[in-house]
Amino acid sequence: MLPLTGYADRLSVRPGETIRFHLSNATGADVDAEIVRVVCADPNPAGPGITLEPVEAAPVACGVAREERSPHGSYARIDAPGPCFATGSFSATCLVYPTRLAGSRQAIVSRTDPAAARGFSLALDERNRLCASIGDGSSMRDVATVESPLVERAWYAVWLVLDAEAGEVRAGWAALSPRFGETPPAKTASASLPPGSSPVVDAPLLLAAANHEHPVLHFNGKLEAPAVFDRALTAGEIDDAARGGAVAGASARWDFTRGVESSRIEDTGPHALHGRLVNVPARGMTGSRWSGREMCWRHAPHEFAAIHFHEDDIDDCGWPVAFEWTVPEGARSSTYALMLEADDAKENIPFFVVPPKGTTTAPIAVVVSTFTYTIYANHARPEWTRDPQWRADWKAQTATWNGYPNNPGDHVEYGLSTYNYHTDGSGISIASWHRPMLNVRVGYITYTYPDIRGSGLRHFCADTHLTSWLEAKGYDYDIVTDQELHDEGAQLLNAYRVVTTGSHPEYHTRETLDALEGYRDRGGRLCYLGGNGFYWKVALSPEKRGVIEIRRGEGGIRAWAAEPGEYYNQFDGEYGGLWRRNGRPPQNLSGVGFTAQGNFVGSYYRKRTEASDPRVAWMFDGIGGETFGDHGLGGHGAAGFELDRADKRLGTPLHAVVVASSENHPPDAPWVLVPEEHLTHLTTWPGEPIEKLIRADLTFFETPRGGAVFSTGSITFCGSLPSNGFENDISRLLANVLDRFLEPEPFEMPRDHG
Repeated sequence: MLPLTGYADRLSVRPGETIRFHLSNATGADVDAEIVRVVCADPNPAGPGITLEPVEAAPVACGVAREERSPHGSYARIDAPGPCFATGSFSATCLVYPTRLAGSRQAIVSRTDPAAARGFSLALDERNRLCASIGDGSSMRDVATVESPLVERAWYAVWLVLDAEAGEVRAGWAALSPRFGETPPAKTASASLPPGSSPVVDAPLLLAAANHEHPVLHFNGKLEAPAVFDRALTAGEIDDAARGGAVAGASARWDFTRGVESSRIEDTGPHALHGRLVNVPARGMTGSRWSGREMCWRHAPHEFAAIHFHEDDIDDCGWPVAFEWTVPEGARSSTYALMLEADDAKENIPFFVVPPKGTTTAPIAVVVSTFTYTIYANHARPEWTRDPQWRADWKAQTATWNGYPNNPGDHVEYGLSTYNYHTDGSGISIASWHRPMLNVRVGYITYTYPDIRGSGLRHFCADTHLTSWLEAKGYDYDIVTDQELHDEGAQLLNAYRVVTTGSHPEYHTRETLDALEGYRDRGGRLCYLGGNGFYWKVALSPEKRGVIEIRRGEGGIRAWAAEPGEYYNQFDGEYGGLWRRNGRPPQNLSGVGFTAQGNFVGSYYRKRTEASDPRVAWMFDGIGGETFGDHGLGGHGAAGFELDRADKRLGTPLHAVVVASSENHPPDAPWVLVPEEHLTHLTTWPGEPIEKLIRADLTFFETPRGGAVFSTGSITFCGSLPSNGFENDISRLLANVLDRFLEPEPFEMPRDHG
């Protein structure tokens, strides 16, 4: 745990609204806090460096910040299960699919009073054996253990029967997944109730964890159709359960096919003992009955009746509020941060002030991609664990530049990103900003470089290359985030003369794409200043702002691949994955789309003959030569790391002009074509050689009603803006574009645009 850290309850806020900050402070010292405006978050001394401006209005302390824990692990909680246990005898059944049997105890069903050491649990022990535990007042004891262990990634029916009248406990499992055409016989164990034991207590019932006061023993895997009976099941009923059948007469039976988009689990039994899920496990999962005939959980709910729980799920740290700040009326729309200090510990928490609703304060809107920030939040890069030298270089460069010193790879306690894996090897599909996001910090460096020409920045810090350039060149701008874009649509943008993205607007909802397209088609001027944009489709939690879902379905450069049948979002029931596979390639919006990726290195652009066309020649006023952009804080060049190209078959307008393309990308990157462009190891979807598809296309086209679109096709483009004190060819190019886009004179569509 960090000695001092925290998070905000929101990432964007308007004047007159209040933003609250939740902290953990283990220093024992008082916390000093101030609000600053962030002009540049890049610590690279070759650029402007970290540039902060003090803000007069101070945050208000709301209490003493103390050390807090991060409550990991998803589970289900049923608060008043008493009717299931009224007779003293009871039975519990469930279908289970373990995904990590790593020698640690994992609870499946439990109801315990930890203080009194009483209650019961059905769990897997350290040797992967099913065991029934009963509390005798001094400890929880395993009383019936099935000696044959379970194996990972196979479905089982499990049960616990407590017969108070006979004074007996029985536990068992039966495999539901045949192996080589055979199903092993059921395995059972039984024992007498220990003297003084009290398995029935007044406490919540938990699924996939134990101890309702401080949940532990989290289960890794899928659970399906848990049920509790207020009697001891008969041998015949156990046989039915062993075959995965639904035994009649349950006091409670939770149907996980209902309310998939929510945190509610519904009990179809007579007492309506509904429960709630904690820390957002994955829903809409393939279950024990999945046949492969349907891929969407909405079409065959009974085949998707499972919930996948993980010991490292987290959606909200739940820490108390330590400071709050009410944004003063008239506050400038910009990037801000809460700067914290206690003893020797320092921390910062960035956020964004957007204009009052329904108003603008500048002609330019910069759309900040907070969905992308959140999806990447706490990305522990593979180099961190695999390459000690890389880790040492990162720490050395961070220290030399006085950058942000905390790397997510060292602090998995705050949860990792959707570019990482759960401990059971499944991909992390849920992200949340209700926790410290260590790579969304002023001064955070993503990659290392042997010299100061390359910052190695992505996302938040990289986007301040653009905002610091706008300020250096005297352009007035507003900040809006994709959250407001999702909520308010194109009307949020329509009053702006120009709308720009940052360096990496990768993750979008249907609403944010609709808003950008609507703005463009009403005559807006759109500047896409990044690469790998508008690529993945995400869904937002309908219950909790700040919780976002990604299903990495078929296609795309992916950190992990969703399991077959699990490509549909739980939050909205829609097919996830690439927007291209949802019929909306990025070229439809901006004229270019993701084509290739390499290491964080850049190259330059070369003008095409089309650059002399009067429709676009004005872009290059003051820029001599055939090449430009061979410099930059982001990877040493304006065209690098992730590249987008035009493709008219994917939606690039027929009249679009590719004015320049990148070339000579360093071969040692190495560069790879995105998977969706491959057909075989020899052929590509566009029919061109792979090497010709590794390029960034700087593209322009006019739109109806006097609008236009300018796209750079490169994630490192904005990193070239600060070179040479903001005086360089990329700076001049963007200034030419913005100046023309700000003019009221409408653009005209060419007559032969097709």
